[in-house]
Amino acid sequence: MKLEPIVVSLLDTDLYKFNMDQVIFHKHTDLCGQYYFKCRNKDVVFTPEMAQEIKEQVDHLCTLTFKKEELDYLRSIRFIKDDYVEFLRLWHPIRDYVSIELKDDGELCVIVDGPLFSAMQFEIYLLEIINEVYFRMKYNYDKLRKSAEEKLDKKIKAMNDGTYMFRFAEFGCRRRLSREWEDEAVRRLVNETTNCIGTSNVYLAMKYNVTPIGTYAHEFVQMYQGIDSIPLAYTNYYAMKDWYNEYEGDNGTALTDTVTTDLFLLDFNRSMVNNYTGVRHDSGDPYEWGEKIITHYKHYGVDPRTKLLLFSDSLDFDKAQRLYDYFRDKTKVSFGIGTFVSNDTCEEALNIVIKLQYVNGRPVAKLSDTPSKAMCRDEEYLEYLKRSVDFRLNREKCKK
Repeated sequence: MKLEPIVVSLLDTDLYKFNMDQVIFHKHTDLCGQYYFKCRNKDVVFTPEMAQEIKEQVDHLCTLTFKKEELDYLRSIRFIKDDYVEFLRLWHPIRDYVSIELKDDGELCVIVDGPLFSAMQFEIYLLEIINEVYFRMKYNYDKLRKSAEEKLDKKIKAMNDGTYMFRFAEFGCRRRLSREWEDEAVRRLVNETTNCIGTSNVYLAMKYNVTPIGTYAHEFVQMYQGIDSIPLAYTNYYAMKDWYNEYEGDNGTALTDTVTTDLFLLDFNRSMVNNYTGVRHDSGDPYEWGEKIITHYKHYGVDPRTKLLLFSDSLDFDKAQRLYDYFRDKTKVSFGIGTFVSNDTCEEALNIVIKLQYVNGRPVAKLSDTPSKAMCRDEEYLEYLKRSVDFRLNREKCKK
């Protein structure tokens, strides 16, 4: 079964890939990174035919370059700088950086290894390819598409009758059923509701004239673990400092949980609280997290109603509405909803990730507020990172 090209534009990715890459381009071009693929679902088997199709799709991906109109669109985003856009004029994905193998038991092994400013760009493209190949070759795609349409119809009806009152951005690139279905879902949500305020997909934001949304991901904080001069328990501080220096307060939603939210809050001081427009939740109990953040804002004399809480952890629409009802009078609230927009069908979605695991040969890790979401190929390093975090947290408590 031969598929049409899945990625046909290099804008078909999440905005935060460009945001993070711009900082790396300006400040950390000496860093190299290794990314590893993982499927968190149990008993998922990729066939040799799937693996071959994935390889051919990646071959095609690496023939793409940015078109003039795409570069012009990036330049129109207020915080994307001209020198970075000129770099992208020359840049393209390099096939030698990606290795794809299939184990005898059907486990798919994908590694991206190269300069960090280039290697990091592969993540979303590869996830889009892997997910679409899997669902098109394993199932009856027309049946999946029909079930997705039926579910989207119900969601749109619920938005229009007031059942769902919150506003959200579509965050579905990485685990979408297909390119054409994400396109259709975003088109309908933008045109048939007032709830969808934008999308993380830069190509679809350009196509439908909506706001591209995104700041930074866990990998951005993780990469500072690979810089010799930075103590492990201070990576949030240096990441936020570089981000603020690059964007000068624009593009300012901070991700809290890379090395636990408790540690993040030690560096989210008065200056950072004022510099950032809000924070994003991606693990742990969202209600406990939200109350903790609100308390932190109040500690610095900041009215939480002037700041944004962005929830993005495995949200469906009912969960988002409950969070909205709880926090709406306490703070600004928004949501990033991915899989339950772009791959909500009659079959279980894949929970697939590609995570940064090494920087300049050193292991890096995400601790998260949900221990099961931690991912590190070096258990000894993971334990060392945990001890470093605990040491600083305990030392700060003693000071108080």
